[in-house]
Amino acid sequence: MRSLLGGRRGAYSVLGVSSTAFAATLAFVAGLGGAVQIAVQGTLGDRVGAFEAMATASLIGAILALVVLLAVRGSLSGIGDALGSPKWMLLGGVMSALIILAITIAGPRIGLVATTSVLIAAQFTLATVIDRYGWFGVERIAVSWPRVLGLALLAVGAALTLRR
Repeated sequence: MRSLLGGRRGAYSVLGVSSTAFAATLAFVAGLGGAVQIAVQGTLGDRVGAFEAMATASLIGAILALVVLLAVRGSLSGIGDALGSPKWMLLGGVMSALIILAITIAGPRIGLVATTSVLIAAQFTLATVIDRYGWFGVERIAVSWPRVLGLALLAVGAALTLRR
């Protein structure tokens, strides 16, 4: 069983719920937050500029992450451990900046649903490739025809959302 709060310092099942239920709930709430994020980032980007909006969101996210880390771990020492990891493991931060910039620009231009659906279709497609080849240290998962069909349907759905 993996730690709910992650990392080697985490405690198991500290919230008294299964790690699967916690993870699913957290992912659901993040999905809701993603829709809000696209809307507000687009509005902020139109007001102050896309790069300024991206930097502002990243700064606020970094401050919040530091506060949460201090509250949960009581220390910032884990950041040094993370920065000492292989550099490819730090791509999450780069990808976060890309996602924030992309939704800031795309949301007001193609709409929230289209932005979300294109992002998810692309994410699922690359996730399938990552699973298939076990990139970034993940367990290899075979690509089956139902997965390919699902990806094709997602791509069609994303394309349809681009029509207004």
